[in-house]
Amino acid sequence: MSRQILPVADKAQVRAYARRLMVKYPKQLSLALALHGLAALTGLAGPALLGGLVQAVADGEHDANVDTIALAIAGFVIAQGILTRFAVYASSRLGEKVLAELRQEFVDRVLALPLSTVERAGSGDLITRTSRDVDSLSRTVRHAVPEILIALVTGVFMIGALFVIGPLMLLPSLLAAPLLWISTRWYLNRSGPAYLREGAAYANLTEGLAQTVEGARTVEALGLADRRRDRTDDDIRESYAAERYSLSLRTVWFPSVEMGYVIPVVATLFIGGLFYTQGWVTLFQVTAGTLYVQQLVDPLDRLLSWIDELQVGSASMARLLGVANVPDDRAPSGASPDGDAIRAEDVRYAYREGHDVLHGIDLDVRPGERLAMVGPSGAGKSTLGRLLAGIHGPRTGAVTVGGASLIELPLGELRGQVALVTQEHHVFKGTLRDNVLIGRPEADDDAVRRALEAVDAWEWAEKLGLDAEVGSGGVSVSPAQAQQLALARLVLADPHTLVLDEATSLIDPRQARHLERSLAAVLDGRTVIAIAHRLYTAHDADRVAVVEDGRISELGSHEELVEAGGPYAALWESWRR
Repeated sequence: MSRQILPVADKAQVRAYARRLMVKYPKQLSLALALHGLAALTGLAGPALLGGLVQAVADGEHDANVDTIALAIAGFVIAQGILTRFAVYASSRLGEKVLAELRQEFVDRVLALPLSTVERAGSGDLITRTSRDVDSLSRTVRHAVPEILIALVTGVFMIGALFVIGPLMLLPSLLAAPLLWISTRWYLNRSGPAYLREGAAYANLTEGLAQTVEGARTVEALGLADRRRDRTDDDIRESYAAERYSLSLRTVWFPSVEMGYVIPVVATLFIGGLFYTQGWVTLFQVTAGTLYVQQLVDPLDRLLSWIDELQVGSASMARLLGVANVPDDRAPSGASPDGDAIRAEDVRYAYREGHDVLHGIDLDVRPGERLAMVGPSGAGKSTLGRLLAGIHGPRTGAVTVGGASLIELPLGELRGQVALVTQEHHVFKGTLRDNVLIGRPEADDDAVRRALEAVDAWEWAEKLGLDAEVGSGGVSVSPAQAQQLALARLVLADPHTLVLDEATSLIDPRQARHLERSLAAVLDGRTVIAIAHRLYTAHDADRVAVVEDGRISELGSHEELVEAGGPYAALWESWRR
């Protein structure tokens, strides 16, 4: 199956966005850095005091006040702990602000995605980005960023202290620098693409599982279980291979890093001792320098350990920011519709290049008429309906309303002209009233009631109450009731043209018949394009368009087509039996 994965932002975009977020809160960032700096400064006192004590003893100063030095070291340790606590708190608050803004921007980007792109991409990639990638980025912002800030500030002060006590003592600690630099660069160059590959593999796995679960009845009915299982096994193998590769990178990098921690301490102690025997440094410098290098291991370990998490977060951020790189499928021209007539001229459309599913369709939908589209499954009815609703733009030809191209209308104006309701509905978390008001937020309760009455939903809605919480964690709403809510939103939105794609398919046939007649009365004077398998919808329509193999093979009233004895007459006869 061909699947279009949503784009991923490049490194330059990720870095630019991260910088923009960080500098957006200069006061909070400055406070966090200042607190981390003070905490690092207090940590420098201990090695200096111990080095001075060792030097004093070596110089024969037996009156050195050990108790006072010990109390001073204890005081500095306590002060460092308190400052570190507030520094971490300040960093975490900054991280939460940054994360909240990033999440909000991501939601805005997702909601602005063209529907045609969402349909092509499938659910797996979006689900993975909104769940796994957001969770990964949350860990990075909440933990990795503060820890890296601590490591950088502390490391800078430790290196500065080494330089201050004696530049020669800085030299032994540099022996591990080439090993750490080369191994880390080697790892970073490979880990970013590796984590992106993990995300893509996980998206494919999620999409395959979601499709299998959603189509469980079809899978069972058509005996597709083995094929779907093989698909899942392939996706698991790809995900396993991607994660194994990234793990293999870590098994090379981590041992190299661990060696890089040991070498500076040993080298400082050994070479410092040689320098001392030559009289180049004092015992104070060797002792304090070795302790500073030992302390430098902690920020270095934090930095390198959290760099891996930063790579994961960077890959997740690239996937989240990549949503903004989806090109808009609309190019507003500024033209306004002159009337309500819907017209399709020489319309062709392909989901895959070179494989048209609609072939040169011409159709005029008269304002105020009820047009039914019927035909075998896979004939292109739903695709044509989406083009008539402005969801997709045609590959060639044009679909217009009042002479204005649908894909050149701003989305807000388009939805005021044409609305699409399918058999796929969602009940949002919130009150029953809120779910209906999505169609027109400013409407009052009387308008909500009339909309629910129009779709035969007021009886059960009144029992629940408009303030009843529905959706996730709320009162359970059946698929048929969810479909009625979707239709109520449509009635409240009041567009002049409605495209109903199996919009009553989940409702009991007798109830659906009554519902469609109620809707017909409410929607009198509006244009209704109904795509249906239940042919009584066609019977009640003003005209019927028969779609076969991506073409309109017949067009006329129910009576005319039955009398013509063509494909529609055969469908009607078969359906009546």
